[in-house]
Amino acid sequence: MSPDTLLLAAVFLPLASGPLIAITGASPNLRETVTVIAGVITFGFVLCISNLVNDGVQPAVTLMELVPGLSLQLKVEPLGMIFSLIASGLWIATSIYSVGYMRGHGESNQTRYYFFFAVAITAALGVAYAGNLLTLFVFYEVLTLSTYPLVTHERTEEAMRGGRVYMGILISTSVAFLLWAVIWTYHLAGTLDFVDGGILAGRADVPTLTFLLALFAFGTGKAALMPFHRWLPAAMVAPTPVSALLHAVAVVKAGVFSVMKIAVYVFGIDTLNSMGLSQWLQYVAGGTILISSLIAMTKDNLKARLAYSTVSQLSYIVLGAALANELGVLGGSLHIVTHAFGKITLFFCAGAIIVGAHKTEISDMRGLGRRMPFTFGAFLLGSLSIIGLPPFAGAWSKWYLLLAALDADQLILVGVLLVSSLLNIAYLLPVAVTGFFAPPEGEEGGLKEAPVACVLPLCFTAASCIILFFYLDPFLALARRIGG
Repeated sequence: MSPDTLLLAAVFLPLASGPLIAITGASPNLRETVTVIAGVITFGFVLCISNLVNDGVQPAVTLMELVPGLSLQLKVEPLGMIFSLIASGLWIATSIYSVGYMRGHGESNQTRYYFFFAVAITAALGVAYAGNLLTLFVFYEVLTLSTYPLVTHERTEEAMRGGRVYMGILISTSVAFLLWAVIWTYHLAGTLDFVDGGILAGRADVPTLTFLLALFAFGTGKAALMPFHRWLPAAMVAPTPVSALLHAVAVVKAGVFSVMKIAVYVFGIDTLNSMGLSQWLQYVAGGTILISSLIAMTKDNLKARLAYSTVSQLSYIVLGAALANELGVLGGSLHIVTHAFGKITLFFCAGAIIVGAHKTEISDMRGLGRRMPFTFGAFLLGSLSIIGLPPFAGAWSKWYLLLAALDADQLILVGVLLVSSLLNIAYLLPVAVTGFFAPPEGEEGGLKEAPVACVLPLCFTAASCIILFFYLDPFLALARRIGG
């Protein structure tokens, strides 16, 4: 298979599996087998592309030329390779987890769920491999539209209200800010291609480029910068596997990935740094990190607490881009990886608690860890990675971000990162402590974990938080080549 064909197969195989998922809907076992097999094959294709990138090959395919010089194009580069590995790899874990959750929780319309999940993965991979801003914008919007049925899956009044907030904020920020930023960039640069070093150097003055950066930063609503973050907590009405998709596999990672890609390949790190274009964004990201962490501490509902935790953690990646130095790009890119494994573990655990114990409030989980030791043990490991303690993967990305802030002489932001880690401890560790050490409200009873299909994926992702601390080199090698 040629590199270009391999690229097309990786992006569109999940979409192609959609009709087969729909056809086999009457047979749940077959439908779910198709889903998992599609995930495994897609990940295999992505691994093959990764091998090509490591050998210096960058596959590229033009899907459609709209006008001369303006086309829908897929092109592989190191940052997109990182995102695609995470999205395709965690699709497998989430698919297996979904089997246990959707059946254990008695969810209806499961075929529709698996269908749109597959479409969303194609959209996420399209974002990862976008060769220009136009392609990124198209797949970014497809991702929004394909995840709306997942957010509103239960079709209750609460779900529909959450879905309206979800769509309202994401579509309005795209149309009002991101679309105009894309058009303005084409006007200034005469191209929308992603180019090492950026395409906007010398194209406009500082005020113009600063305003353009603001349009991109806030127009990429999936990055959840305050005040355009409310869609993310609102989307928690969705089933927990969807929350995992939103927070770890596709949606929010597409947002912060897009911010990083635009910073590196549209503005250029040197341009951002030399002209001081992104200093304001550093403080917006820092404020989002702290404020959302403080809000997370007030939430008793576990999914709501994790939602605001995600808002905070996403801004670590935005901060890495805004610091506009090599260490910031390195730390932000690695945080896409480390946060994905840590946060998907926490959401898997939240869903397992719902299925196994029918608990959603942290205050109701007293002593529950002794009945669900695998789930609460995994939650503890995922929490320690999010906090950034060695030997857990999150320690590496936070370490590089701290070095980046020091390199930029931003001692205030160093303080923000350190205080944020303390706040992570304050809102995450009490969940495990309550589960393992608080006296139960009633009789303790014996072990009662969620179905095996729920427990195995969360154990895998929790273990990965440790494994990646020691074996992060493949992602580190890709991150060091970004923009180079």
